[in-house]
Amino acid sequence: MELTWHGHSTWYVSVGGTDLLIDPFFDNPKTDLEPDDLETPDYVLLTHGHADHIAHAEAFSAATLVATPELVSYCQEAFGFEDAVGGMGMNIGGTVECGDTFVTMHRADHTNGIMTEYDVDAGMPTGFVISDTKPTQVEDEASTTFYHAGDTGLMTEMREVIGPYLEPDAAALPIGDHFTMGPWQAAIAADWLDVDYAFPQHYDTFPPIEQDPDDFAREVKAAGSSAEVVALEGDETFEL
Repeated sequence: MELTWHGHSTWYVSVGGTDLLIDPFFDNPKTDLEPDDLETPDYVLLTHGHADHIAHAEAFSAATLVATPELVSYCQEAFGFEDAVGGMGMNIGGTVECGDTFVTMHRADHTNGIMTEYDVDAGMPTGFVISDTKPTQVEDEASTTFYHAGDTGLMTEMREVIGPYLEPDAAALPIGDHFTMGPWQAAIAADWLDVDYAFPQHYDTFPPIEQDPDDFAREVKAAGSSAEVVALEGDETFEL
């Protein structure tokens, strides 16, 4: 599984012959790329409808959309998406097969006004757990699993459900504070999730969310987590 961070919450995930793009937003200081610089992925995954998560979704409208039915409906009308998983999207708790991956949608604690104007509400914000095997009650040592937490505060579901049952090996966690978790809450999340790798995301894009990822690394250590904090440079790839 190859994970490429394009700044903010934008990730390009490649598993086998399947490519997924999460929350396309390239107006951030961590990336040198424009949307046209990327090949259209097989799937576009949208955690919620804020502008800093769907701003460049239209550039990838030929992909199959993975989002809640409310957000799918909006993106079909506004951005021209024609295909969505299941024909209408998915919802929290569901797992769908996306090429060589299995994508499980989980809740995130955040708001979800479309394009940050809040004229339209798109339901519950989400995060995604992406795995190369289907989640089951039986532990699979051979599976590789990545958790994109979306925009969220600290949730006990990370400790009670996502960590012990979906078993992510790595997690991309927002550390920007102000709108999401800050470094110390994100560090608790890394500990609860029991991941091997913790990637900071959703920081340094706007003045209110300027953060030093070294602070996150210190908080992870203070939380007693054994996770390795990997602060990627923009457009850098990590092989999981």
